[in-house]
Amino acid sequence: MMPEDKIAHEKAMILFEQAYRRQMNGELADAIVLYQQSLESYPTAEAFTFLGWTYSMLGRVETAIEMCRKAIEIDPDYGNAYNDIGAYLMELGQWEEAIPWLEKATTAVRYEAPQYPYMNLGRAYQHTGRYRTALQHYDKALEIDPLYLPATWAKMALLGKMN
Repeated sequence: MMPEDKIAHEKAMILFEQAYRRQMNGELADAIVLYQQSLESYPTAEAFTFLGWTYSMLGRVETAIEMCRKAIEIDPDYGNAYNDIGAYLMELGQWEEAIPWLEKATTAVRYEAPQYPYMNLGRAYQHTGRYRTALQHYDKALEIDPLYLPATWAKMALLGKMN
């Protein structure tokens, strides 16, 4: 990385952190502006993905998907973007369409919370009536993170439904 790129990247990361704090405080308009400034300084998959998440919080799911697609263009190894597209498609009621995106998230090289796409796959398969496959995915999420309560709750609820 050239020195000027390194400076631009550092500035982008500072703006990203500020945007994330604003987003978590519910200051979504400010977060969007800061994520956009981060992207102008140095485009990253993280900034596009988190900008998408912010748009989704405002109900702008199609725009969120578009931001995740841009994240994938920058870094196809970044798993969050695939998982988020899958989650947004489920939000739109497009359960079958979500599955390939979630599957890609499970194989992503760079993903700090790999239990999430397995949980989401469980939800997608459960919604489409493939209960045994859903259980396998809930189990995989719990194998990765045994304390991941949403997977435990989903698994127990589905087992109760199957009996």
